[in-house]
Amino acid sequence: MNKNKSHPLVADDIPSNPLTTTRIAILSLSAIGALIIYFLSFRAVEFSFSSLVNGIDNMWEFIGGMFPPDLSNSILKKVFDETLLTIQLALVGTTISALIAFPLSFLAAKNTAPGWSYAPVRFFFNAVRAIDTLIFALIFVAWVGLGPFPGMLAMAIHSIGMLGKLFSEAIENIDKGQVEALKSVGATRMEVVRWAVIPQVSTYFISYFLYRFEINIRAAVVLGLVGAGGIGQYLKTNMDLYNYDTVSVIIFTILILVMTIDAFSNWLRRKLI
Repeated sequence: MNKNKSHPLVADDIPSNPLTTTRIAILSLSAIGALIIYFLSFRAVEFSFSSLVNGIDNMWEFIGGMFPPDLSNSILKKVFDETLLTIQLALVGTTISALIAFPLSFLAAKNTAPGWSYAPVRFFFNAVRAIDTLIFALIFVAWVGLGPFPGMLAMAIHSIGMLGKLFSEAIENIDKGQVEALKSVGATRMEVVRWAVIPQVSTYFISYFLYRFEINIRAAVVLGLVGAGGIGQYLKTNMDLYNYDTVSVIIFTILILVMTIDAFSNWLRRKLI
């Protein structure tokens, strides 16, 4: 006998309609509110298709001025020097931030931090991470003046928060078995960190460092627009002077730089992890 014989549906088998009158009213009001917010937002940003169409001539003039690019020796040398400075900015800023974030991350991880350090160090990481690199750059430019130094400081401060968060989370996710094994034979806190924690997280730390360096290369270009040195500052100078043939060389160089650093960083991270 078939015990799974079908039976006719009864009223109790049919689920009640979840869209009650109250829910329909709430959803309708939410949709209307969202439409109003989007409408006001598009008005606030002065979104205009006509401006795009009317500005086509200006865009063609800009593109036309970029060709042929200025490939004179003096321009190429200047672009090379500023590109090298941009790489150095990102490298020094990232290295300084990693050197500071490394010890602090152990004070911000639940499984290695003393009771007094976890909350304040975590707060510090969150605070400096919440402020954009560009804002830090404006502050340091006002403090120490134009040039690469304020750009490096801005990248370093912001990167401390980012790397500190990543480092501390990596520490919290380690295999606790090695830690417990060392503690069971009387190892001190420093010995546990040295022999059980660091070996497990070292490759992740290097990977995060490379990832942050990759981000800081792009950040260094943008920071130059506010006078923090590097290829970005040289780009802004030539844009202001309408030297579009030089601008084309700079933009192409930035494109090659970012793509090369991204590819190298991704390749190296894959090798490490």
